[in-house]
Amino acid sequence: MTELEASVEEFLGNAGSVLSEYEQGYTDADAALSVLEGEIEELREALDE
Repeated sequence: MTELEASVEEFLGNAGSVLSEYEQGYTDADAALSVLEGEIEELREALDE
């Protein structure tokens, strides 16, 4: 598995967790979006490497 593939796999897992927490009412929309924005930025950085 390449570093990029690992980053994508990590992103998908984390994004899925955030969405699940939101759907279950454990987090609000603003917090979920904030986490997702951070995850997207990390994925972009991995792509640039």
